[in-house]
Amino acid sequence: MYRLFLRCLELKQPIEVIYMSKSGQITQRILRVEQVTPSYVKAYCLLRHEQRTFNLANILSAIPVSQ
Repeated sequence: MYRLFLRCLELKQPIEVIYMSKSGQITQRILRVEQVTPSYVKAYCLLRHEQRTFNLANILSAIPVSQ
């Protein structure tokens, strides 16, 4: 999944994710990736309209969004 986020960062392509929060709540979000590490993704969340940090281990699925 790390490589997928790197590719979206390079191509400036949004990505749709299913994410589980620390509390166990599951949300669907569309992100614009800003930074990727082996553990975390920093991205602008189009749901919350702000920059967020996501733990890669808590991302249940991810798919690039066609532009």
